[in-house]
Amino acid sequence: MTDAAPAIQAESPVAARAVAWYRRPYALVLAGIFAGALLGCLYPDIGEQMRPLGDLFIRLIRMMIEPIVFTTVVVGVASMGNVREVGRIGLKSFIYFEVLSGIALVLGMIVANGLQPGHGITLAIEPGSPANPSHTLGSSPAVGSSPAVSSAPAGGLAMLMNFIPESVVGAFARGDTVQVLVFSVLLGLGLSTLGERAAPVIAGLERLSQGLFAVIGLIMRLAPLGAFGAMAFTIGKYGFGALHHLGLLLLCVYGTCLLFIFGVLALVARLAGFSLWRFLVFVREELLVVLGTSTSESVLPRLMLKLERLGCAKPVVGLVVPTGYAFNLDGTAIYLSMAALFIAQAGHVPLSIEQQLGLLALLLITSKGAAAVTGGGFVTLTATLAAMPSLPGAAGLALVFGIDRFMSEARALTNMIGNGVATLVIAKWEGALDSDRMKRTLAGSEDETDRIAS
Repeated sequence: MTDAAPAIQAESPVAARAVAWYRRPYALVLAGIFAGALLGCLYPDIGEQMRPLGDLFIRLIRMMIEPIVFTTVVVGVASMGNVREVGRIGLKSFIYFEVLSGIALVLGMIVANGLQPGHGITLAIEPGSPANPSHTLGSSPAVGSSPAVSSAPAGGLAMLMNFIPESVVGAFARGDTVQVLVFSVLLGLGLSTLGERAAPVIAGLERLSQGLFAVIGLIMRLAPLGAFGAMAFTIGKYGFGALHHLGLLLLCVYGTCLLFIFGVLALVARLAGFSLWRFLVFVREELLVVLGTSTSESVLPRLMLKLERLGCAKPVVGLVVPTGYAFNLDGTAIYLSMAALFIAQAGHVPLSIEQQLGLLALLLITSKGAAAVTGGGFVTLTATLAAMPSLPGAAGLALVFGIDRFMSEARALTNMIGNGVATLVIAKWEGALDSDRMKRTLAGSEDETDRIAS
C-alpha cells in the first residue's frame, strides 16, 4: 500500500527516540493548553483576546479538509475498480454508525433518567408563551445566530436532497464535506470504469494528496499555539465559575462519554483484536489538539494518515473517516440525549417511555447532521427541540448554552476516538487491515507517533 505522505517521514525511529520529551509534539500541545488555561484564569481580558490564535489554526486545518477528502476518496474508490465493493463498505459503515450512535443515545438517556441532572432547576418561562416558540429563539444571540434554529429538521427526502450539491464548486466553497464526499465517490466510480485511461489522473491526484498531507504536517507545527489561544479564550470568557450551577450536567456528559469510550468502544476494540488504550496512546497528540481546539475536525487529515500507518487500506480510510465525521458522532449523540432530557427535567415536563423513544428516533436522524466543529452540537440540539413543542426550547437552550462550550471537548474527543475505532473495525471486516502491522505499530506507539509528527 502506498504511504499517504512520505514527505513527513523525515526521521528514523532512532532519531525520534533522541528527541527530548519536552520537544515532542504532544508535550508542546499540552504545554499550550496549560499556559492558555493559566492566562485565561489569571488575566481573563487578555485571555479573551487570544481567540484569533485558536481560530487561525482551525481555519488553516479546515482549509485543507475538502481537498484532502476529495483526493483521498477519489483515489481510493477509483483504485478499488469495483462498484460493488464500494457499496459493501458503505453499507457496513452505515450499519456500524447507526448501531453505535443508537447505543450512545440510549446510554445518555439512561444516565440522564437515573441521575436527573435537571431536577431542582426551574426554568424562567414567560407566562402565556408556548413551551417552544421558535420566534423567541432570537432573544438569545448565540442561538438566533444559526440558520438551523428557525426550522425543524428536514424530512428524510429533503435531507437526502441536501447531500447532493447544486454545484460542485459551491460545495467546495461552502466547505460542505458531505456534498464533497458524494461528488468524490461518484467521480471515483466514474474513473474506475475507464480502466488504464484513468491511470494518469489517479496518479496525479495521489501525488496531490501527498502534497496536501505534507502541508498538514507544516500546519500542525502551529498546534501548540492554536491550543493556547483556544483555551485562553474559553477560560477567559466563561471562567470556571460558569460551571457551578450546571456542574452536574457537565459531570454527567463527561462521565457518560468516558463510560462509552472505555466500556463500549473498548469492547468493540477488543472484539476487533486491538487494545483501545494502545490506540489512544498512538493518537495522543491528536487527542490533545482536539482538547485544546474543541473540534475533532482539526485532526481529521492526521487521523487518516495515522490509520493508514496502522495498516488500514487507503480506500477504506478514505471512505470511512470522512463519512464518519458526518454520520458517526457518538459524543454528540450522548450530549444531545442528555441535554434534551435535562431541559425536560428543568422545565418540569415529564416524558413517558413512548415520548422518549420518539425523541430517540428523532435524535438518530438529527445527530447525523451535527457538524464536527465547535458549536455544531448546540445547533443540532436547537433544531431537535424545535421539532418537540412540548419542551421549553428557548428557555432551556439559554440555560444549557452557558456550559455548552465546556461540553464540546467531551463531544469532540469521543467523536474522534469513535471514528478511529470504526475505521479499524470496518477495515478488519473487509479484510483490509494488516493486523500484524497494527500490533507492531501499537506496541511501539510512542516512537511511531513521534516519527510521524517529526
